Amino acid sequence: MNKVFATLALTAAMFSASAAFAAQDKPTVVLVHGAFADSSSWNGVVKILEKDGYPVIAAANPLRSVKSDAQSVADVLASVKTPVVLVGHSYGGPVISAAAYGNANVKALVYVAAFAPAAGETAAELSGRFPGGTLGPTLAAPVALADGGKDLYIQQDKFHAQFAADVSPADAKLMAATQRPVTVAALNEAATEPAWKTVPSYFVYGDQDKNIPAQALAFMAERAHAKKTVVVKGASHVVMVSNPNVVANLIETAATAQ
Repeated sequence: MNKVFATLALTAAMFSASAAFAAQDKPTVVLVHGAFADSSSWNGVVKILEKDGYPVIAAANPLRSVKSDAQSVADVLASVKTPVVLVGHSYGGPVISAAAYGNANVKALVYVAAFAPAAGETAAELSGRFPGGTLGPTLAAPVALADGGKDLYIQQDKFHAQFAADVSPADAKLMAATQRPVTVAALNEAATEPAWKTVPSYFVYGDQDKNIPAQALAFMAERAHAKKTVVVKGASHVVMVSNPNVVANLIETAATAQ
């Protein structure tokens, strides 16, 4: 009997060691949320990635300015010792483009319904360059800040249709109540030289995105010479919430690419 227990214990230890080695062998996935959202928007994706053995960090994006937000993410990247797959949603796209610039540890960028601006471009300008975006009329009156800036929210009663049409009404209502604001300045801040020019990039978005028109997303993916672009039929701006398996699969494709 003691031999049986010893064998079981040895097998369990070997399995544990093997799993630990596999996790160390995988890049760390760093997820950066966008405007009108928070890190919980990645919950479904995180569950899948962790189940598949990937170390994951869902970084808090301050949503104050592209430069300062990118520095915040860059600080997180500096703490990671493994290679990184850096993922950004929406306004998180300009943030990861800046945060990864010059960082040799970032092996891939994944843009999830995200802006991938060139130097000098802004999120606001890119979203308005192509037809189909309807964010403007759904925004609440700006909230004045002590520093003279302004915060933007989506009106809660318009949040479901505008931001998360393919998410259940109950979930969308919760997301609307917990949304985090972005400053007007951040959406109008010009991008610096982007990392997607030198780091392999991947794109996934829904063809029913109302925040960033699908034409704009297609344009940015093509311009970045994306290694792979996935368009999810019927998906809204929060494609990672409504289709976490699709998004996680693309992230893992980026993680395993040679």
